[in-house]
Order: sequence, then C-alpha cells, then structure tokens
Amino acid sequence: MPPDLSVVVPVKDEAESAVPLLDEIVAVLRGKVSFEVIFIDDGSRDGTGERLLAARARNSELRILRHLANSGQSRGLRSGVLAARAPLVATLDGDGQNDPADIPSLLAEWRRQEGSMPPLGLIAGQRRKREDNVVKRISSRVGNGVRQGLLSDGTRDTGCGLKLFSRDAFLALPYFDHIHRFLPALMLREGFRIGHVDVTHRPRIFGLSKYGVFDRLLPSLLDLCGVLWLKRRARNPQRVDEL
Repeated sequence: MPPDLSVVVPVKDEAESAVPLLDEIVAVLRGKVSFEVIFIDDGSRDGTGERLLAARARNSELRILRHLANSGQSRGLRSGVLAARAPLVATLDGDGQNDPADIPSLLAEWRRQEGSMPPLGLIAGQRRKREDNVVKRISSRVGNGVRQGLLSDGTRDTGCGLKLFSRDAFLALPYFDHIHRFLPALMLREGFRIGHVDVTHRPRIFGLSKYGVFDRLLPSLLDLCGVLWLKRRARNPQRVDEL
C-alpha cells in the first residue's frame, strides 16, 4: 500500500545536517501516519549521499535519489514529487532550519480544510521569526512585499521551505526553475485553494547558505515577470462536467 505522506527534502552539500534532519522527521512521524522520506542529493561533493546511504539501514522509510550534477532546488523538488508514492507531499529545506515538528500542524490544517470547494491544493508554512542575518531578512521582506503586490497571492513568506500540497496539484503546475518560490500564486492560478500555518525557523548550525542576496536578484525579477504573465494568461472554467 502506498503511504499517506511523502516527505521530500532536496539537499546539496549538507553532509552534517542531512542525517540529523532525517532522524527528526522519522521521530516526529513514525507511529502517527504512514510515510516515506525522499532525500534528493543534488550533485553533492561532500559525502552527503554516502551518509544518507549509511542511515538507510536503520530507516526503512528512507528513499534516496541522486542528481549526477547540481540542478537546483526546484528540480530536486520536482524529482522528489515525481518519485513520491503518496497523494500528499510535505517539503523541507535540507539545511535543518525548518523544524519537522511543524509537519503535524500542516497535516492538521489540511484535514481541517479539505473537502470544501474549490479543492485544496497547498498549505504553506510561514516563518514566525527569521533566524537569518539582517541583510537576508531585509531583502526577503522587500522581495515578499513586491511579489505580494504584483501577484496578490495572500502569502507573506513564499520562501519558507516547509509546505504541504497535493501531489497531483503540484504536477499540474507549469514547471520552471525557482518554481518553489511561487507555489501559492501558481496554485491559485490553477483554481486551487491555499491555506497557511505559522511555523518555526531555526538558526543554521551546519554548513553555509547556497543563496546570496545579489546572485538571485535578477533571476527573481525575471521569474516574477514570468509568473505575472502566466497569471494574466490563465483562463479557468467554473466547472468541468463529463457527459
């Protein structure tokens, strides 16, 4: 039987944080829901994949995918969702800053909202307090403000990696690099309903951030223009009847 939940975690060069994060996920979910954990090793060169392979002997829920070359977080996320066997998918960042203890809260909100129309597509985590440096916090606040103003997606923090969504809904979205930052707007575009849950954000203990402020400024602006175009070109019927 397929599990009820697939937890998808893209990682790159997170040898020190990957296995502790896996242990936290398993401790939170085991005995509460049937689940699998899919780590996507996105071209790591620090032994991340090898440490995960060693941990698989004591974690029957663990599956490991590997990209031979780094393909980015969104491609890792998509590879994991394509491989997922459950109808619901939870995602976390691989650096350990998302707290797996928040996954049950997202599941509870999903169960509270599911069944009404339009169909529920996404529950997005929103960080209560960013545990990052001042520059990243300010740039994130500005970026989220511009995005909300243009896309009207009702989400104050799309950069939070902790999300829960329907696998089918995700795969119905147009794919592009950095799609993970625009999931609320794209879900709304496809006619799905979204919800939000405030979640914890933890300081990074191991490794270094893979993102800078200026190296993603231009790509983010181009992506925003592309999503705005997709939103304006959407045409959804009120209902679809099979005759």
